[in-house]
Amino acid sequence: MHLRSAATLSLLALAMASSTTWAANEPQVAQRQDVTLALANDLLNATLAACHADGRTGVAAVVDRGGNLVAVQRDDNVGPHNTLAAQRKAFTALSTKTATRLLSERARNNPDAENLNTLDELLLLGGGVPLKVGDQVIGAIGVAGAGGAEIDEGCALKAIAQILPSTH
Repeated sequence: MHLRSAATLSLLALAMASSTTWAANEPQVAQRQDVTLALANDLLNATLAACHADGRTGVAAVVDRGGNLVAVQRDDNVGPHNTLAAQRKAFTALSTKTATRLLSERARNNPDAENLNTLDELLLLGGGVPLKVGDQVIGAIGVAGAGGAEIDEGCALKAIAQILPSTH
């Protein structure tokens, strides 16, 4: 009986050791780059500065890789609906990994994509741009109220080129 217990304990120890070895070779915690508050604020400042350089005002929002709002800045006298629009544009760009102006064009011109307009979570208006580091989307920025989809997107792209130049 004592020998059987020793053998069982030995097998149990061997099983535990092999699972520990396997776990050490396979990472259990994912390491991913993400948007920080400092990066979000730098992007927002640069975005609104780009809008101001063209005589425009607006609102900009940054979401992280999980779609969570990191930061938002709104100029004075911008319509209140634009704050939510900027956040939804950022979420849409993150979720689809596509600039929202391009996504909007695809939904209008491609029957396979037109149903994207039916998803309440997505806002198919230009002004949302994914933020990338290498091939990874780490978040997104959304701009609204600057004077139309192309202008909104332009403000975001100028900021990205300044703050994350190697990403786009």
